[in-house]
Amino acid sequence: MSDRIFKKYPVIDYLAITFGAALMAIGIGVFLVDARVVPGGVSGLAMAIHYVSNNTIPIGIMIWVFNVPLFIWGIKELGKRFGAKTFYGFTVSSVFIDLFRGDFPGLNFIRLQDTQTIKDLMTNDFLFLILIGAVLLGVGLGIIFKFRGTTAGSDIIAAIMQKRFGVKPGMAIMLIDFIVISLAGLIIELKDLSGSRPAFSLTLYAFFLLFVSARIIDAIIDGFDYARAAYIISDKHEQIATRIMNELSRGATAIKTRGLYKNVEREMLMAVVSLKELGTLTDIIKEIDPDAFVIINNVHEVLGLGFRRRI
Repeated sequence: MSDRIFKKYPVIDYLAITFGAALMAIGIGVFLVDARVVPGGVSGLAMAIHYVSNNTIPIGIMIWVFNVPLFIWGIKELGKRFGAKTFYGFTVSSVFIDLFRGDFPGLNFIRLQDTQTIKDLMTNDFLFLILIGAVLLGVGLGIIFKFRGTTAGSDIIAAIMQKRFGVKPGMAIMLIDFIVISLAGLIIELKDLSGSRPAFSLTLYAFFLLFVSARIIDAIIDGFDYARAAYIISDKHEQIATRIMNELSRGATAIKTRGLYKNVEREMLMAVVSLKELGTLTDIIKEIDPDAFVIINNVHEVLGLGFRRRI
């Protein structure tokens, strides 16, 4: 029922992405930038450039500048997988970051990072400050992903690395984040921006931030069931299976079945995908065979290649 509502009223998706982008922007722009704790990815790279420029280049603008060529590259390499929602997601999050930090001309009075609460946390409870930033970042990104949006950046690079080199997306994103966080830590050390805390300590905080936000993203997207099993009955099952294997890098199992209503024998496909991939799977099915009969079940745990074990 909810999927039909979202299809009928796509504005709901964009409103949710806007809300998620606002939370993400508060987490980054208000809680993390001045703390010198970077979240990795394009946001972290933009923060590193911000520090190199002695805080003169707005972070939101840099995020948008980095993401535009990545978005174009993603469209060229991967087709419409990264479409309007991706462009909207990284654009609105970039706008919110600069808005909340008061970097827009005439709106420099906003500057939420200069409120007394943030200053108090920065001085007296730094770990809690970073934890709040991680939660806001994780919840914001989780909402964006849940409503089939992305913020581009490392998501696009990871998808292209998977297509070209067969690198798993999770491994690619982890590698990108590690490089960006390490680079930002080096810049903070060389420019002596760490203040009362050593640059290496800030780098450790950044990895802690990465872990917390990633777990929260999983919780927002997955809930209690972190995967879905799809049973697909279609005369075009071979085309659907090929797309599943090529575009989702997931396996599919063909099961011999016989429909009693028309007494027709055919193969039914069974595929297990993550919640983040479920929207892509349903789009593939609807594109190939709008009349396909599809059953989708919750899956609590999957043991095997491509899925993490529940802890």
